[in-house]
Amino acid sequence: MPKGEGKVVSQNKKANHDYFIEETFEAGLVLQGTEIKSIRAGKVNLKDSFAKIERGEVFLHNMHVSPYEQGNRYNHDPLRTRKLLLHRKQISKLIGATKEEGYSLVPIKLYLKNGFAKVLIGIGKGKKKYDKREDLKKKDAKREIDRAFRDRQKQF
Repeated sequence: MPKGEGKVVSQNKKANHDYFIEETFEAGLVLQGTEIKSIRAGKVNLKDSFAKIERGEVFLHNMHVSPYEQGNRYNHDPLRTRKLLLHRKQISKLIGATKEEGYSLVPIKLYLKNGFAKVLIGIGKGKKKYDKREDLKKKDAKREIDRAFRDRQKQF
């Protein structure tokens, strides 16, 4: 199964808008109690989340997992820091990449693969304002071209 394949639960749409994603890694998540039930229900948000390397381990900050409705006292803190599971070589590669100026670890999407929650994190270089404008122009041009092709095919 290629990277990022499975039932996509949540995507960080701002990641591609704000960063040039250069390389991606698939990481497992250390979850507590009813968190997996909330994730399976799709009650998760990656919008303002980021990954950080602390003491040789990778942690995911600000990922919001809503409390499970039937969880009563076993529920968790929605914004708690969660540990990511990666191989030692991958972590050392991430450490080397984030030491460079302008690079950060960005969660791209959260998905379920073989019953386990996985996060696709990428090494991202921040975009400048003019880069974002350029991307929007390219996206609009592509949309116009696709629309023209569709209209042309309807004529025949």
